[in-house]
Amino acid sequence: MYKNYSNKVMKYFKAHPTYNSVIHVLAGMGLGIVMARPFIDHPVKWGLVLVGLGILGHLYPLMMEK
Repeated sequence: MYKNYSNKVMKYFKAHPTYNSVIHVLAGMGLGIVMARPFIDHPVKWGLVLVGLGILGHLYPLMMEK
C-alpha cells in the first residue's frame, strides 16, 4: 500500500520538475528557519507554515484523480 503511494508521488514529481523544486525549497526553508530559532530570533510560525506547505505539497499528488 505504501509502495503504491510512493510510486504515485514519484511519478508526479518526475512529470512536474518545477513543482518538485518549489515544494522542496519551501520545506527546506521552513526547516532552516525552525532549526535556526535558538540562534536567531526568527518567527517560528513562518517556519512551520513553510514546512506545512511542503507536507501538503507532497500530499497533493495523492489526491490527483489520474
